[in-house]
Amino acid sequence: MPALKQSRFARNQIGSHFFCATHGQGKPVRLAVIRWVRLFLTHADVAPAINQTGGRETAGSAPRFSKRCIVAESFTPSERTRVVREAHRGAYDRETIYRILDEGLVCHVGFATDGQPYVIPTLFARVGDAIYFHGSAASRMLRGVSEGLSVCVTVTLTDGIVLARSVFNHSMNYRSVVALGKAKLVDAPEEKLQALRAFTEKILPGRWNDARQPNEKELKATSVLRLPLTEASAKIRKGPPEDDAPDRELPIWAGVIPLQLAAGAPIRDEQCDPAIPLPAYAAQYRR
Repeated sequence: MPALKQSRFARNQIGSHFFCATHGQGKPVRLAVIRWVRLFLTHADVAPAINQTGGRETAGSAPRFSKRCIVAESFTPSERTRVVREAHRGAYDRETIYRILDEGLVCHVGFATDGQPYVIPTLFARVGDAIYFHGSAASRMLRGVSEGLSVCVTVTLTDGIVLARSVFNHSMNYRSVVALGKAKLVDAPEEKLQALRAFTEKILPGRWNDARQPNEKELKATSVLRLPLTEASAKIRKGPPEDDAPDRELPIWAGVIPLQLAAGAPIRDEQCDPAIPLPAYAAQYRR
């Protein structure tokens, strides 16, 4: 259990007393004694720092703690989330799924109201084992949400255009996540502020403390929903084209054109005082 003892989360939230017990044929089993009752959502204290890294910082192999329970390292595929076509591209471990969610900037929220399906793009952030997304308090997505809103949330990252020798075998390299469940309105002011901070810090780390924070009127006009991550899966395609054997002999170029999201140079607002220096987090922003 060294990874657990060394992690920042473990140091902040979990007691340092460990002991050994035996299980079965005298094999030692190492258990942790949790001294503190106050357990938060996994990574909640450091979520903005972790969630904006675009996958550059990943979770270790230690058990992950959520509020009053231990969260499994992988999702159990359901009939709704099991990858059927190209099943070998499916992934169900939280590390892979959370890395994709943390790198994505926009999610698409699918829902139905009065028999009409809608898909709405919106900013989102993962805090621990939940996704937070927001919208206007007057939007149709939030009608009747007091009992919870059944949603399908998707995030897709495009990594490359795959050029095969045949048109039929052209493809894309991508990483995608589908999460299903019931999203509920966040009423607690502190949790709403935490979600808005996570949105801001995910887009641009350091901006939350630099900018004016939401006032009471703005908070009332903004609704935040929380979707617990209990049913999710990822699908990933990577690598070269998969041509049929006879087509590999054709004199046609084949390969991959990599794609990536890159930041340009910051452009100052015309009404921004020229004496105000460009913040380092904006000048050095990278994706």
